[in-house]
Amino acid sequence: MSDLLNCLLHKEKNFPIWFMRQAGRYLPEYKKIRKNNKNFIDFCLNINDATTVSLQPINRFDLDAVIIFSDILLILNAAGQKVEFKENIGPVLNKHNPKKFYNLKDKEFTNNLINVYKIIKKIKKNTPQSKSLIGFAGAPWTLLVYMLNQVSPKKNINFLKKIKKSEIIKIIKRLEHLIFIHCEKQILAGADIIQIFDSWAGLIKEKDLEEFCINPNKNIVNKIKKKFPNTPVICFPKGINKNINYFIKKVKPHGINIDYDVDLKKLDLDQDVTFQGGLNPRFLLGNNKKMFKEAKKYLDFFKNNPYIFNLGHGILPQTNPNNVKKLVSFVRNYNL
Repeated sequence: MSDLLNCLLHKEKNFPIWFMRQAGRYLPEYKKIRKNNKNFIDFCLNINDATTVSLQPINRFDLDAVIIFSDILLILNAAGQKVEFKENIGPVLNKHNPKKFYNLKDKEFTNNLINVYKIIKKIKKNTPQSKSLIGFAGAPWTLLVYMLNQVSPKKNINFLKKIKKSEIIKIIKRLEHLIFIHCEKQILAGADIIQIFDSWAGLIKEKDLEEFCINPNKNIVNKIKKKFPNTPVICFPKGINKNINYFIKKVKPHGINIDYDVDLKKLDLDQDVTFQGGLNPRFLLGNNKKMFKEAKKYLDFFKNNPYIFNLGHGILPQTNPNNVKKLVSFVRNYNL
């Protein structure tokens, strides 16, 4: 069993390490392949190229996990809402079509994502047994935000004023189903771990947190636990800050990724969960001393608890790969 799996299942108290967005725009070897893939969605579904870029960070940094090169919006694209990625804008989605969304058959949905599962199988064949393979999906709320706003919302969720709460719940329930199916297929294809990204959870008003974030994440985690008891699930409800302990208590994931705004002193370390992440990715852009100092803060804080070293969000495109290499070495040496 890999160090990462051992850590998530509380069998070891070491510090495995991987990074969100570890396969991507900061790597020169990634950029070469990206040039031949103008359409980002097609790139994510390109079996050979997506497999290659998924493995690049392992080959370069000897990390503890491969995370499949993919995107949370593939689910919406597969459910009939076309997604395009435009330079300097990001994702742009066609208008939500409720009829298409609710009437889509499960078989058609997974057929639209079949290459994702083929990519996972191919990665698995090329991944050492000592490494974990991570599959992932967006959480219902985060996908709903993109679905209805059609672009990244930043701090704007005015679109919610135009929709009844009952319709929001209905969409979330439908997304719960599609997300679970996608996770299920990834696990069957060879994913050892699933991470659920609720990237826009911080936009939810506190009074709606239970219905829009906590319950949907809990439902998906419970379904995965029931069907795949040996597959850990990591949740990342970004931006919920002081509500993180309540989220852990209610959702009960195997792992919880914390973002860089979470106050460590307010974390309940007695909960049965493996903590992951926290470091602001901006510390990888500048002075190495500051980067090491900040990394040590997290390593020191979690030294008596199961902890996976990671970031509080994804690696930034302008990151120097040498800084990533130095950080990996620093964490490995701390383990010693």
